[in-house]
Amino acid sequence: MSTPLWIFDTTLRDGTQGEGISLTAEDKVKIALKLDAMGVHYIEGGNPGSNSKDIEFFRRVRELNLNAKLTAFGSTRRKNSVCEHDVNLKHLIESGARAATLVGKSWDFHVHTALQTTLEENLAMINESLAYVKNSGMEALFDAEHFFDGFKANPEYALAALSKAKEAGAAWIVLCDTNGGTLPGEIGEIVSRVVREIDAPIGIHTHNDCELAVANTLAAVAAGARQIQGTINGYGERCGNANLCSIIPTLQLKMGYGCVSDEQLKSLTGVARYVSEIANVHMPVNQPYVGNAAFAHKGGIHVSAIMKDSKTYEHIEPHLVGNKQRVLVSELAGQSNILSKAQEMGLDVNPENMKSREVIDRIKELEHQGYQFEGADASLELLLRDAYGGTAQAFIVDSFKIMVERTGGAMVTEAIVKLSVAGEQVYTVAEGNGPVNALDNALRKALVQYYPGIRDIHLSDYKVRVLDEKDTTAAKVRVLIESTNFKDTWSTVGVSSNVIEASWEALIDSIRYALLGMDKDEYVPEFVGGTHGLSNH
Repeated sequence: MSTPLWIFDTTLRDGTQGEGISLTAEDKVKIALKLDAMGVHYIEGGNPGSNSKDIEFFRRVRELNLNAKLTAFGSTRRKNSVCEHDVNLKHLIESGARAATLVGKSWDFHVHTALQTTLEENLAMINESLAYVKNSGMEALFDAEHFFDGFKANPEYALAALSKAKEAGAAWIVLCDTNGGTLPGEIGEIVSRVVREIDAPIGIHTHNDCELAVANTLAAVAAGARQIQGTINGYGERCGNANLCSIIPTLQLKMGYGCVSDEQLKSLTGVARYVSEIANVHMPVNQPYVGNAAFAHKGGIHVSAIMKDSKTYEHIEPHLVGNKQRVLVSELAGQSNILSKAQEMGLDVNPENMKSREVIDRIKELEHQGYQFEGADASLELLLRDAYGGTAQAFIVDSFKIMVERTGGAMVTEAIVKLSVAGEQVYTVAEGNGPVNALDNALRKALVQYYPGIRDIHLSDYKVRVLDEKDTTAAKVRVLIESTNFKDTWSTVGVSSNVIEASWEALIDSIRYALLGMDKDEYVPEFVGGTHGLSNH
């Protein structure tokens, strides 16, 4: 039986301290539900006395009956005071949370410099605060801030801080690498000593300032830590916190520890992408385990091998973490890439005919023109479906027009789109904050009555790349659009010397691919207008 570990997620508290991340109370409730369903044991919701959003979150989350222990965050009492008069401690107790994390100093330098108090008073602050919270009926956890720096500077005092927390009845003593500067070897040695000398459950909380937060967490677990603190996608202050999306599967699939159930682990990729969307932070495609490129293969030799056995170039089976294998097709592609991609889509492809070679040549020609399909998997799939045939039209783009005017000191953009759908003419007008947004709104307005699911789709990223800067404003551009429906993410590409045309091409492919997914069990729709030169429309 695998050794159990406890996962402590602090995305809603420490994660929100990352630059550019701001979550509403509603956002935090949505994320908490996802984390709970994934099997996280502790969800740290924030500081209930620090701001109105956290106060509202703790009020609302009480009604959710989470399986996870909702945890409130605060600090030890103020120096030279008593717990009964400490407003922050009172807010923790009144939050309705089942557990409370108290952060306290374990580095003598911080006690003298930051708190400007005595070493003895700091130990009293730790002991009295944790005892006060525990006696209120809450589970008390102690975050030993700057523990590893403190231990290296003065191990006796750092351990004394932990002893005072244990004496007060702390359920967990969490060792924090707050500045993120400790190395894995140091982490392992220090945690081993703590486990030997402090008879209490030990947790680990690391930061990523040396790109070692995950490695340091794994080293701590190997040395005896049993609670893992981190955030989804590694969000957090400065360089971020330990990334639970890397830690959980590594511990469970490679090190034999039990974190969540196998079914819950399969939700990991979906949770990572959901949190990314809610936080409005673009997820790196190369993020381990959950990134869009985590199991992507481009080289022909690699693809040929994984078609025989995926273990040749994949360290785990992607479905174990809810991700999927992807084959990229580009100017480096061989026939294996085309066959693999076609088979993935369920297309009946005969490797003996010339079609595969023609498709490869077509892709290379398009890439020479500026297209890039390795970053536009949805456009690639559409191209292959067109090439191998058997699709039915769903609508035809007859025309579109854009008007931009400045009126009353404001820029107004209006798009007019004329379509043929199911034998009917559809003519729509919509405004937007720019040409692409107006076109997107008009296209959706025209199609939503036929495909209601389109309401769940939105553009999550838009990039324009100038392909030949010497042509200045007349240069050809490549537009990459990323779209999502909160479950899947896909990318499409358009190329033209006219940025509106390139954007339209990528936009049409985005909608086209989305509807392809909606209707896979019924038919494969073909939308005329975004096929990268494969159609005359």
